[in-house]
Amino acid sequence: MGLSGDELADAKAAFRAIDGNGDGRLSAAEISQLFRDLGDGVPGFKVREMIAEVDTSGNGTIELDEFVNMLTKVRENKTKFGLADGAKNAKLVKEIGGTSDASAHGTKHSFSSEETASFANWINIVLAKDAELSKILPIKEDQEHLFAAVHDGLLLCKLLNSAVNDTVDERAINKKKLNMYTIHENQTLVLNSASAIGCNIINIGAQDLIDGKPHLVLGLVWQIIRIGLLSKVSLKENPNLAALLKDGESLSDLLKLSPEQLLIRWVNYQMDKAGCPRRINNLTKDIMDSEVYTHLVHQIAPAGSGVSLAPLTAGGDLDKATAMLNEADKIDCRTFVRPADVVSGHPKLNLAFVANLFNTFPALEAADDGLGDIDLGDMAETREERTFRNFMNSLGVNPFVNNLYEDLRDAIVLLQLMDKIKPGVVEWNKVNMPPFKAMSATMKAIENCNYLVDVAKTMGFSLVGIGGTDINSGNKTLTLALVWQVLRAYTISVLQSLSGDGKPITDNDIVAWANTTLKDKGSKISSFKDPTISSSRAILDIVDCIKPGAPNFDLVVDNPQSDEDKMMNAKYAVSMCRKIGACTYALPEDITEVKPKMVMTIFACLMSRSYGKK
Repeated sequence: MGLSGDELADAKAAFRAIDGNGDGRLSAAEISQLFRDLGDGVPGFKVREMIAEVDTSGNGTIELDEFVNMLTKVRENKTKFGLADGAKNAKLVKEIGGTSDASAHGTKHSFSSEETASFANWINIVLAKDAELSKILPIKEDQEHLFAAVHDGLLLCKLLNSAVNDTVDERAINKKKLNMYTIHENQTLVLNSASAIGCNIINIGAQDLIDGKPHLVLGLVWQIIRIGLLSKVSLKENPNLAALLKDGESLSDLLKLSPEQLLIRWVNYQMDKAGCPRRINNLTKDIMDSEVYTHLVHQIAPAGSGVSLAPLTAGGDLDKATAMLNEADKIDCRTFVRPADVVSGHPKLNLAFVANLFNTFPALEAADDGLGDIDLGDMAETREERTFRNFMNSLGVNPFVNNLYEDLRDAIVLLQLMDKIKPGVVEWNKVNMPPFKAMSATMKAIENCNYLVDVAKTMGFSLVGIGGTDINSGNKTLTLALVWQVLRAYTISVLQSLSGDGKPITDNDIVAWANTTLKDKGSKISSFKDPTISSSRAILDIVDCIKPGAPNFDLVVDNPQSDEDKMMNAKYAVSMCRKIGACTYALPEDITEVKPKMVMTIFACLMSRSYGKK
């Protein structure tokens, strides 16, 4: 007997959830990510064994029919599979009916009551002093008030700014006499601003946030919180992280680590300082008994705070977790996790708990040799690099890009982006999917990079002097040259899809469109290098042409001369672009400094919005 209709729908929904790049097959990388999400670090060879159990076609991946066949056999108790058994570790969650236009009718979506309470508590903490939110804060943690609190977009705009300062210019937020149209504008501003800082907003619409769709709201809120927490876990923000260097390592090695990896290394560093023999490899299974947490909180707590090691003598794991959190409360760090979340090893909430501990009490002393006062020089992430990372992550690439060069070396992310720009251009059966065997890892990655170059050439990219080995070795100049062309191609592809005639669109076409649009405003731009662009007036005039009355020109400085006035105009212009639906990744500095490449993307996005309006 096969799966019922509902079971088959659930199986297909599960398959889509695991299929990170949407190519219709489950790769080893995607299955590895599944187990990490479930709190299990499964070695690469085990993942390959799981695939081999199910992969009847022998192509090294799992297709939908193979996935359904596996679940059918499990249901009938005919056999067991490692992949299916791993799902038993998944946390129990609430289920609600399908709520998004992008979801199939009747599909069940999950959301966690633990996460709802945890995120509400964090919002209450970070936004507690905001007078404009006094009517909705504090959000009740034991009920689903969070989903109603995000209705008008104000709270989410404020949360974005708490995560990454100045993401949203508050002058662009509709705050008074709200109606369905002005609320929709606010949520559009939220989504486009969230995308600009690297949140994946695919399949989330403004109406979903207005309606408070639980799984979509929680997904977005978690991304915003995560970005805010982990943004401080870096050498740039805390140079004393250099104390975590191991023998034979350089700062460049430390810069390659993800924030999660840095946090694990930080915990182990504190265990060494505390004289505790325990070490962890994850923030899930390895912390469930609260022993490491107890030593960690005790080690980083300021002198005189009264934090003790008493939780180590408590009874069962739940009692130890309760006692440990009582100690954390003494240093105002009882956030994100409850005792049950610790004992179950909840991946998101434990990551957030540890990140907040680090951000509050890093307890890293500057080394005697001066490492605490390091100069990262050209190793620090540039604004351009951060913009490119955020662009990639906003499109839901897998894996998440933490380091623009290190995380592109196997070409998987770049190939996913190519496939989004021109669906079907990538023949995935030609791509080597990780995890790779150690002995052949470099060769497999270079093969991917060489194939990437071939694909890029078919798409008309300029690749003079760029080879696969350059991407694999992390050559900054050449990688940036390729990545810029990816961003440009994506921007233009969106514009062409809306233009109606499908003809290639050049920079001159965009400039001509801008000047035609600006004709009634009595202004024009000569090119994307035009110095008058630094005033932001041309951008705001086009916004006004697309959506008359949207900008409040009383807030705009006419003919600004000072850098401060130009920056104020630019911040407002970027937020107004996003508010009317132009999803730009450019930053205010790109306007004031008239960076031609990023300026082009602003006008292209406005042109796309204009076509979309028609």
